[in-house]
Amino acid sequence: MTDSKLPPPVMWAQRSPVVFLTINLEDVKNPEIKFTKDSVFFHGTGGVDKKEYEVTIPLYKEIDPDKSKSFNRERCIEIVLAKANLEEPYWPYLTSDKKKHHWLKCDFNKWHDEDDSGDEGVGGMGGGDFEEMMRQMGGLGRVFFVVSIPIRICITYFFSGGGGGKPNFADLDADEGGDSDDEPIPDLE
Repeated sequence: MTDSKLPPPVMWAQRSPVVFLTINLEDVKNPEIKFTKDSVFFHGTGGVDKKEYEVTIPLYKEIDPDKSKSFNRERCIEIVLAKANLEEPYWPYLTSDKKKHHWLKCDFNKWHDEDDSGDEGVGGMGGGDFEEMMRQMGGLGRVFFVVSIPIRICITYFFSGGGGGKPNFADLDADEGGDSDDEPIPDLE
């Protein structure tokens, strides 16, 4: 790592064939990004204070520099590193020096464990297009609420069918035995 410049905040995650890097700097104009088989270099000016940032990341294992790509988004720079050996297991570290760097963190939004199944689409409930999933389930009714839990359970509440997408309360028994909440509140002793 270069000591004269500030290292940018970097997040990383991986899947079997690739490693994802996200450099969290806003408005970086013309960043310099270089890939070698065992490192990634970044140099650029950006962020709120328009400071100069630079880092060389020595990688745990080799990558394929020709298949690796970078994308300059307005709020960050996303990098996809293609692993040289597609059959190798997950890397336990991003860097070859195995040190904990203050500027490097795990990106749990993109992370998938090695033992997760390959189903990342609708069937595995791990991402995918929600609207497409609803169409496959028999139509997209009115969506109220979607809760996504890290263990990939997706709970959805929706209405479909009659009443123009409004709930139908006709099956509720009106005034049958009353509700326990309708009882008077007892006096305090």
